[in-house]
Amino acid sequence: MYFVAAPSSAFLPETRCELVVELKAHVERIQYNDRGEDMDAGQIAEFIRQAKTASLEVANASGEQKHQVLTGLAQGLRREAAHILEANARDIAKAEENGLDAARIDRLRLTEAGIEAMAQACGHVADMDDPVGSIESMQKRPNGLLVGQMRIPLGLVAMIYESRPNVTIDAGILCLKAGNGVVLRGGSEAFFSNQALASVFQEALQAAGLPPAAISLLPTTDRAAVQTLLQMGDVVDVVIPRGGEGLIKAVTEQATMPVLKHFKGVCHIYVDDTAELDAALDIVENAKVQRPGVCNALECLLVHKDVAERFLPAVAQRLGAAGVKFRACAASLPLLGELAQAANDQDWGREFLDLILAVKVVEDQDAAQAHIRQYGSNHSEAILATDHNRAMRFLREVDASAVLVNASTRFNDGGELGLGAEIGISTSKLHAYGPMGVHELTSRKFVLLGQGQVRS
Repeated sequence: MYFVAAPSSAFLPETRCELVVELKAHVERIQYNDRGEDMDAGQIAEFIRQAKTASLEVANASGEQKHQVLTGLAQGLRREAAHILEANARDIAKAEENGLDAARIDRLRLTEAGIEAMAQACGHVADMDDPVGSIESMQKRPNGLLVGQMRIPLGLVAMIYESRPNVTIDAGILCLKAGNGVVLRGGSEAFFSNQALASVFQEALQAAGLPPAAISLLPTTDRAAVQTLLQMGDVVDVVIPRGGEGLIKAVTEQATMPVLKHFKGVCHIYVDDTAELDAALDIVENAKVQRPGVCNALECLLVHKDVAERFLPAVAQRLGAAGVKFRACAASLPLLGELAQAANDQDWGREFLDLILAVKVVEDQDAAQAHIRQYGSNHSEAILATDHNRAMRFLREVDASAVLVNASTRFNDGGELGLGAEIGISTSKLHAYGPMGVHELTSRKFVLLGQGQVRS
């Protein structure tokens, strides 16, 4: 079953749930162009206000209702997998026609395995404890007053993202579990995929007696819609941009509500002179090659000078066979062979999102950490070492949302860290730092339980 965006005048509470059609029966009648609907600022604002109204109902939804939505969504994703893949194929064809780069097409592409992973994430999040309403840190004051903090939803979340259609599901399930509504604005390159996924989600909401508007995908790719959204700080409680550096900066500059930034991932691995080099080679290969177009992929390899001559030729052979090319400092250039070229100043601190790796030989751990301080993006940083004191020092001193010892940077991911899914990886420290799961999409309010106390 697919929900289809109607003209904005139809977004009334009593008619919203009636916007259901059977895709197979109506595929000829339902045709989106690449821009979706034509909506003026007033219609967009009304669409967002309807999502806000729906978010208030979700905030008070029972754990049973939310569990029903998530399990129903998992079933719907599996049932509608073929239709979702058809919509995604349409997006892929358009992206290739428009010359979209390989990294973004990789993030755009859905597979049967990817849809199954989404369904499994729904089940994982469904089975998590519901944080909403839980009271933490209850303490008794000398006057007998009990003071605690209660977990509460953030409210209405706006999610602005590029490529990755899986974000439609990840953002929706996490926001729902945390009692939030969400307005989704995906990139035009994933327009049909996002529509297909959101419609399955809205069907699951309706079946559980919750308003489909709680998970609202803006039915237009017009950039003016984003400008209107970002000016609605009185309605939208927080905005989360997820995409390229330009998108993050644009949202941060224009937003009238708090911004949780998923900024770029300039991830480093430092190979210490105490590292076990065979294991280090496997880790470096995984971090760079498995999915080079994602934010937790390795972008810069730092190698202690005492192991560079042994380690870097092996790196060149192993990663070179996988198609990696190198941007090398003067000391590493002769050790990396014909696939290397001299690095320039712009190669340090650069997010390649491709099979390109910056490589630098460093004097010691001090030099490695100094390089990370200067060029890192607070995303993921790793040390490969067998010396316990050096590893613990790296954990204490390196500033990133995830710091790893003897493991690939690819593990900085909500699913891998047990969060079920993530709405993004926050690289700012206020409110949340690192992968944002259900708890990170709640806030806390103080609650006080008294027996007639008055302040003296």
